[in-house]
Amino acid sequence: MRPIFLIGYMGCGKTTLGEVLARQMGLRFIDLDEFIEARQGMTIPQIFDQMGEARFRELETEALSEVAVTQDVIVGCGGGTPCHGGNMALMNQAGTTVWLTTSPERITARLLLPEQKSKRPKILHLPDEDVLPLVKAELQARAPIYGQAQLQFDSTDIETAEATERTARRLATALTR
Repeated sequence: MRPIFLIGYMGCGKTTLGEVLARQMGLRFIDLDEFIEARQGMTIPQIFDQMGEARFRELETEALSEVAVTQDVIVGCGGGTPCHGGNMALMNQAGTTVWLTTSPERITARLLLPEQKSKRPKILHLPDEDVLPLVKAELQARAPIYGQAQLQFDSTDIETAEATERTARRLATALTR
């Protein structure tokens, strides 16, 4: 099976839903950020701090090109992955792209969880009240790119393990039609 790429804004559930979906479908899950971290021996915030965003985006495109030729895999992409380096076209050519959607308010609530905010260079130093306006602005700017996905899927209902299991089953059904 060709790769399935989960795209969408940070906090939309690419990793949470992707891991469960991969297990249900008998596929391997690759979180692209974790893949990059393992290759570089540093966290994404460290890469941003030490190398800058431009270098991170180069590393991201290299990693995506590598996993795009892998079979039987679900890839959880970073929120900005489709927006750089011709990555959206690469993913659409290599496999199936799924844009996970949910409201800016739900995304913001997820991102403001302490264990989430600390992993996100873009919001790490922002006051909490500035996160929702950023999410809304970036979602609006990225929508034309995310909208190139072959499938759009609502990932709102993943707040509990049971809900995530149900949502993953719905997505698996949509992918195998």
